[in-house]
Amino acid sequence: MEEPEIDRVHKHTFYEILWVDEGNSSQTIDYQTYELGMQSLFFISPGQVHVFEEWQPLKGGTILFTEDFFLLNQQNKDTLFELSFLDNVYTNPCLKLSSTEFGEVRRTIELLIKEKNRQEPSLQILQSLLKVLLHQIQRSIDTLSGGRIPKRQLILFKQFRQLVEEKFEQNVTASDYAEELNVTQHHLNRVVKEVTGKTATEIIRARSMLEVKRLLTFTDLTITEVSASLGYFDSSYFAKLFKKETGSSPKGFRNEMSEKYRN
Repeated sequence: MEEPEIDRVHKHTFYEILWVDEGNSSQTIDYQTYELGMQSLFFISPGQVHVFEEWQPLKGGTILFTEDFFLLNQQNKDTLFELSFLDNVYTNPCLKLSSTEFGEVRRTIELLIKEKNRQEPSLQILQSLLKVLLHQIQRSIDTLSGGRIPKRQLILFKQFRQLVEEKFEQNVTASDYAEELNVTQHHLNRVVKEVTGKTATEIIRARSMLEVKRLLTFTDLTITEVSASLGYFDSSYFAKLFKKETGSSPKGFRNEMSEKYRN
């Protein structure tokens, strides 16, 4: 992949795993800021807007990879969906590890770096080492959470989230998504609630509001144009809904975020 410019606000088309050996850092994903300390990992997925906010004397690094690389020579995308910490924007993307767990992860990372720096690195070895790393991380997450979300539930949730990403501008209802996924709305809600703590309808609305925030921050569209582009044609209702979701008016949010990110 072409190395992205990550020193400024950027939208991910790739996965990123950031690790911290020493120091502290602030990372913002879609307006939510997280603090990272030593022996921690941080996960960013395609579609998310990322800002490397600030850092104190920091030692660590990042691994960037694409979906195509992860699925190299295989067709079953469910193997990617089975990893709970990827493509799940509703969980905490920061993971603090014990010294033992972090040491195991770092040894795998060093093997990745060593292979990548060879004169003729093997894509198969790199892919295999990446999968070892991701499953090490998943094991640590499962240990911390006291158990793993059943694969079928996790895959259904990821499929739902992917559909929402494709259709959130079309005012598709939770019932419509359930029908497309060949499950009942009750079952979809139960699974989504299990994975995220939110209902399917709340996930749909949250994605719509996230796009509103991005448009208010990074475009010159009027507030009326922004709301209409997401299917909100009643300006009073839109303003009320936005304030309920964010605690701010659309105009107040635009002023604050434009000053922070566009200047």
